[in-house]
Amino acid sequence: MPRTSFTREEIKSFAQLSPFELKDKFITIAQHAQADQPGQKGKSSVQMLNAGRGNPNWTATSPREAFHALGYFALSESRRVWTADDLGGMPELLGSGARFDTFVRQHPDLPGIELLQKSVEYAVERFGFDKDAFVHELTDSSIGDNYPVPDRILTHTEQVVRGYVDDEMFDGRPPAGNVSYFATEGGTAAMCYIFDSLMKNGILKKGDRIALMVPVFTPYIEIPELDTYEFDVVHVNASLFAETGVREWRYPTEEVAKLEDPSIKLLCLVNPSNPPSLALSQRVANQLKEIVAEKNPNLVIVTDDVYGTFVPGFRSIAADLPHNTLLVYSYSKHYGATGWRLGVIGLNDDNVIDRMLADLPAAEKERLDKRYGTLSLEPQKIRFIDRLVADSRQVALNHTAGLSLPQQVMMTLFSLFDMLPEGQAYKERLRAIVNQRLDLLLEGAQMKIADDDKRAGYYIELDLLAEAERVHGKDFADFLEKNYEPVDPLFRLAEHTGVVLLNGGGFDGPEWSVRVSLANLDDLDYLKIGHHLRAIFDDYAEEWKTSRGA
Repeated sequence: MPRTSFTREEIKSFAQLSPFELKDKFITIAQHAQADQPGQKGKSSVQMLNAGRGNPNWTATSPREAFHALGYFALSESRRVWTADDLGGMPELLGSGARFDTFVRQHPDLPGIELLQKSVEYAVERFGFDKDAFVHELTDSSIGDNYPVPDRILTHTEQVVRGYVDDEMFDGRPPAGNVSYFATEGGTAAMCYIFDSLMKNGILKKGDRIALMVPVFTPYIEIPELDTYEFDVVHVNASLFAETGVREWRYPTEEVAKLEDPSIKLLCLVNPSNPPSLALSQRVANQLKEIVAEKNPNLVIVTDDVYGTFVPGFRSIAADLPHNTLLVYSYSKHYGATGWRLGVIGLNDDNVIDRMLADLPAAEKERLDKRYGTLSLEPQKIRFIDRLVADSRQVALNHTAGLSLPQQVMMTLFSLFDMLPEGQAYKERLRAIVNQRLDLLLEGAQMKIADDDKRAGYYIELDLLAEAERVHGKDFADFLEKNYEPVDPLFRLAEHTGVVLLNGGGFDGPEWSVRVSLANLDDLDYLKIGHHLRAIFDDYAEEWKTSRGA
């Protein structure tokens, strides 16, 4: 396979881009490769395989059917109140539970109606809901005829979400005390709101020291660098090796010990990690508990747990350190729902952030009283979780804050689906899918990874330099570093095979590593990607042998 047509200087300049922007460059290169290499019957001999995107190629169909079935019932409730051409009225609360039961009996063949009925019955039984109140919340919210009230999250939705998080993020063992939730436009909005409100409330200041457990999702790297924040960033590196050339992607004790420094105000992690896709070990969780207890009690932790459902027995650090942790969860990956924009922020009612707000200097309290004074006669009593809501709408629009009500209904139905046997079977199927794709990729690439029972398998990060040392020794690894840029393999893959991957260095991982998404292509595509990756690797080996006169 020939080398890439790009010069080393060009490759080096492109490598400065965010990996998600660089991906677009690889896509363009791969598209040109398709156009330039026609095969039989006019079709290209190059198939573009974009494994750079985390958007899954599955969707949870049953809860969506239940959502649409609910829509038909909601319309019948609206027309019951007022029918005039295309006009309906606002659904009524009294008797809505009984009318729902009647609707279910009258429409047994409506797709989704059976699951909807199961979901409502389960919720009423598990959470002790008044059936009229719950059905009315679902009905009125699916119509979307009101502003969100409460604005942070709907009353019944919050209880259902709390149950879902207890089951899936806390392994059925939630921490003591109540966790309050804020429904957001996906994990993306949650990240932005958290950074913004921590700054607005004086918990963080420009230039403060924060820590990132790396490799990590790129926005956690790029946001702190913005001129709004200019944080001093400490990296906690997953630098352990299982053996020569095989990374564990685990954190050494001495790396985690960096967090003992009380000048570190904030720790951000993705758990399970992105790209290595491993859940935090109990050893590291225990070390973090000791650090908070003894060395850095005011450390604020942001944990992004979007991939938690892919690891059996997953338990968030928010369960181990509930008073210090802001939990971010998104429904996007598990349910194939990136377009729905469904996420939550969870914070224990007894938390270090509210305590720090109470201990702020008088001048800071006065500033914040002015900021939130239009919302309450006692603004100092507004909790941080509610300040997040206000700040998300520039405070002045707090009265119209909140996630779209149909979105909150979908969130509720996704959560209830998971609590039913059908949802648990769906979860096991997803885990089997990503594990099968990982096996096929490794079979094609002939590469070795560390065994780990906490692997989510949503992504995999492969360190090509470590693999070079494992297969051919350090001389080969040194040859690659000396003669090529770390992203050179990705340019070759895109240009000659149509394969698009992301550079691991863009996630603050090893420069010569690559990230493969195992979620967005057909199973056998990963076998092909593996073969292409091995072919590129073997080409480098041949170049090395030729340079040595072998």
